[in-house]
Amino acid sequence: MIQGGHPLKGTMTISGSKNAALPLMAAALLADGPITITNVPLLNDIFTFNKVISETGTQVTFAREKRELTIDPAQMSSHVAPYELVRKMRASFYMTGALLGAAGHARVSLPGGCAWGPRPVNLHLEGMKALGAEIEMDGGYVIAKAPNGRLPGGSFTMIPSSVGATVNLVLAAVRASGKSVIRNAAMEPDVVNLCDNLNTLGARISGAGTPVLTIDGVDCIKSGTMNNTPDRIETGTFMIAAAMIPGSDVTLTDTLERDLGSFTDTFSKLHAGLEIGESSIRIRSADRIPPVSVETAIYPGFPTDLQAQWATMMTQADGKSTVTDHIYPDRFSYVPELVRLGADIERRDNMVTIRGRSKLKGASVMSTDLRASVSLVMAGLVAEEETEVLRVYHLDRGYEKLEDKLNSVGAVIRRVSD
Repeated sequence: MIQGGHPLKGTMTISGSKNAALPLMAAALLADGPITITNVPLLNDIFTFNKVISETGTQVTFAREKRELTIDPAQMSSHVAPYELVRKMRASFYMTGALLGAAGHARVSLPGGCAWGPRPVNLHLEGMKALGAEIEMDGGYVIAKAPNGRLPGGSFTMIPSSVGATVNLVLAAVRASGKSVIRNAAMEPDVVNLCDNLNTLGARISGAGTPVLTIDGVDCIKSGTMNNTPDRIETGTFMIAAAMIPGSDVTLTDTLERDLGSFTDTFSKLHAGLEIGESSIRIRSADRIPPVSVETAIYPGFPTDLQAQWATMMTQADGKSTVTDHIYPDRFSYVPELVRLGADIERRDNMVTIRGRSKLKGASVMSTDLRASVSLVMAGLVAEEETEVLRVYHLDRGYEKLEDKLNSVGAVIRRVSD
């Protein structure tokens, strides 16, 4: 329940990245001893993946107050990731590469996750075949095997580039017996962070942050510590919220502007106040929001995970703008819900056209995926009267204590039972 019309003023701490933590958790299965991961956010996706990993017999200990997660695969006894858990989140499919690399065998259910658009895993499987894996399907499960218990390595060109597939192939290749080359690899900070952390523990990966990754397989990954990065999508979300709500002045701490790619350049077109520090970003709302059209692209382009938030802000811009998604063209479930709040927004294929400035008014709306749900919360923050956002379990998958953080800087949000 969101009461609109309150400016955001104060300091917000950015949590660790969910999208970067999940690959690190999977990578811990490759080690020959315990791995401690720092700066892990308290999110439902993290809790779910802990359960997936625990199913293998791996010991998982989460020191929540310290945000530290310790994973010890020494007692791993199973190489199965079951449907009842994997269906809840797509990133569980990382277990395929992790188990293939760690044990030479994996039985992993086809994944679930947000209910929008087809996101097939063909690229993951074709890549693993190119690295020498034997792949077959059995009742909705992927069976992956390495000849003689260890992949020989190989080369694969991704078309299109994919973060998830890049992560899975890195996990599978790190302990291969030979060299692997991944071309058109994802360059996202999540991938770079995974490779950098693995290298500190004995992996031999070069080219992170470029389109070509070269991985020389090693016999073992040492136990030790992996450090998670700040959540760049949470950072971008709060930057947009502060810019669109009149009278706001927010400082984001424990963040890294460098991970935002071209988003900062696009954001600067809003004429909002923007001050970038070494690990902080201050945003002051603009007196007038100009219409700024965006098109999503692979990193360092405009993130698909921020397009719903951007479209929501454009409902408050003075003029017409468009948001085009070239990554996931079906990611527009929020459009009819924004219309319910009074937005003048229309979808055609993979593009929405927004005509601002719309006077939003509170109503009941329903979220269908993670980023759509936060965009509806943002709309409620500028709408008149009260907005009710239903099915907020989507929010808890990717935003740590969202209402607490927003309330700490002046928002008026209550979480109630439906």
